[in-house]
Amino acid sequence: MTADGAEEAARFHELLKAFEGRPAATAGRAKDAVNEPMIRHWCEAMGDANPAYTGPDAIAPPTMLQAWTMGGLSGHTDRSSAYDELFKLLDGAGCTSVVATDCEQEYFRPLRPGDAVTFDAVIESVSPHKTTKLGTGHFVTTRMDVRADGELAGTHRFRILKYAPARKSAATRQARPQRPRPVVNRDNQGFWDGVRDHKLLIQRCTACATLRFPWLPGCNACASLDWDTVEASGAGTVFSYVVMHHPPFPAFAPPYAVALVELAEGVRMISNITGVPYDKVRIGLPVQLEFLRVDDDLELPVFRGEAG
Repeated sequence: MTADGAEEAARFHELLKAFEGRPAATAGRAKDAVNEPMIRHWCEAMGDANPAYTGPDAIAPPTMLQAWTMGGLSGHTDRSSAYDELFKLLDGAGCTSVVATDCEQEYFRPLRPGDAVTFDAVIESVSPHKTTKLGTGHFVTTRMDVRADGELAGTHRFRILKYAPARKSAATRQARPQRPRPVVNRDNQGFWDGVRDHKLLIQRCTACATLRFPWLPGCNACASLDWDTVEASGAGTVFSYVVMHHPPFPAFAPPYAVALVELAEGVRMISNITGVPYDKVRIGLPVQLEFLRVDDDLELPVFRGEAG
């Protein structure tokens, strides 16, 4: 950055810093009191079976702190104008994109069913001009103090980056985008070794003979850690499906069908459907395994629909 550019950035940052300490929300009120159904849904989604979250003395999971203050699709009416003014200033400087970067929470007392939640939020800090892989812009941190029946229950700091997207070089724009790489670890390495050899391998528990897919380190029927594999015949039917239209991803060409395929062996797996138009995919459609090479380094199991 040139000396003139650095000076201009410093002046702009001073304008942004004037927003520090201004309220983002005042005397906000949660749309619902802390309640058991929301706690149950949260625990089920997180797979958290801690007994502290059930029964007559239940508390809410601490990490639900933000959940009680969210405005949902209709938003909150108690939001101040300062946040919108700050965003308008950043938009005018070309920082039109936004991404959440991290959050920090502090807990002072547990929330319990029946607690009425209120909150106040303040724009805590706006960083100097920063350069990231996404682009250049400013980090904005908002601090929310959450109260239960008037008593401070926790503090939630939420940080975003408001930035101008980095410009891509002509070579980058013209490069063919790659499909996302599968995550290969010690628990599923054998599956991907099978794909390399054009085999679709299903785990089989050697204690109870239960087949399982996707691959797991232990049997979900009897908990045995011992297993071998059987090779799928490749025959199956569409059990359920969706057609992807949006958002577009450079490595894909929507619309395309993604299906939950029930294999002849009884297990189900998610994959793409090929060989038939996306609007001809139907539940019950017979499909047959094939291996699709998507680039020099990646081959994937997909299922070809049998048009009838």
